Amino acid sequence: MRILKYLFLLLLLSFVALSIFVATQKGDFTVERSQIINSPKSNVYNFVNDFRNWEDFGSWITEDPEIKINYPIKTIGTGANYSWEGKDGSGNMKTIFVKENDSISQIMDYNGTSSSVFWTFKDTIGGTKVTWKTIGKMNFSMKVYTAFNGGMDKIIGVMYEKSLAKLDKTLDFEINTYKVKVDGLTKIPTTYYLKQTFTSKLSKVTKNSRIVFFKIIDFCNKNNIERNGKPFLLYHTYDLSNGLARISFCIPIKSQILTSSGSDILTGKLENFEAVKTTLTGDYSHIKKAMDKAMGYINSNKIIVDPTFSHLEMFKISRSEIKNPSKWITEIYYPIKPKVIPVNTYIPTTIKKVEAVKIPAPAINKEEEQSEF
Repeated sequence: MRILKYLFLLLLLSFVALSIFVATQKGDFTVERSQIINSPKSNVYNFVNDFRNWEDFGSWITEDPEIKINYPIKTIGTGANYSWEGKDGSGNMKTIFVKENDSISQIMDYNGTSSSVFWTFKDTIGGTKVTWKTIGKMNFSMKVYTAFNGGMDKIIGVMYEKSLAKLDKTLDFEINTYKVKVDGLTKIPTTYYLKQTFTSKLSKVTKNSRIVFFKIIDFCNKNNIERNGKPFLLYHTYDLSNGLARISFCIPIKSQILTSSGSDILTGKLENFEAVKTTLTGDYSHIKKAMDKAMGYINSNKIIVDPTFSHLEMFKISRSEIKNPSKWITEIYYPIKPKVIPVNTYIPTTIKKVEAVKIPAPAINKEEEQSEF
């Protein structure tokens, strides 16, 4: 009995000593990892900036088949957030600041430990250098966990290394896998739509379309307006040299309506027209290649483009339906001038004037003439 008492006391003292040791350990931590991603900086930034894409590279997600992820409406940019519950614990993350194509700042809570998360994106040889950094302070339970698992740098560091490697692999396939097909001539029917029109930098078209399309769709839902097709961009002008375009962001609707005076959402009507259709399957970053191929087809076939507007882009399959960029479909339509059909005009047959034919008088025999007198 005395031996058991000593053993119990020894275990108790060991536990107390361990608790004191863990409690007095430094709770602050900084973990940082970097990797060169074989993709353009804008592509990497846009992919990381959407929490819905983290399922494709976050190692704590990809390695846990039972994990449950909760997404709110907003998963992109400042204010975006998501949460998860998995076999190793639960957590949530929120984006508090973004600098386009440069950096992202976030706050994370994982199993009760709060931390600040920073992403930076820098152009470099071979692609984009991505740096993922976390600064935080551990609670007691996390101190105990890390004490028996090699420390926070090892735990989070290995997680970040795996995730960055997966990010490189995912982007290399999803962003860089695409194809362009010129479908040829087609006819677009008359279309009614709701729109917002303004001048946009070409580099911000994708970002602006997400914001504006959501706003117009929300307007339709609140006012019971029936939609009639996929969102599209109507480019009134396209200035590649200055990187600017005058664009209408459009949502097609069943019938023409009138919006209230002062509304920033207006109605429009697109008359039926004939166009050269080109289909891009893949990430929208390849849209310029698709446009170049379309113009090559137009020029080689000596097709006359209608200058009424520059072109139209329709998002047949987008990120709202499939999160894999390699499966997105964007259709491009360049309007062409309608063919002039010659009209048959009736021209009466010219009646030729018939000249009188002079018939010479019959010759008179002089002897006969004399005998008559």
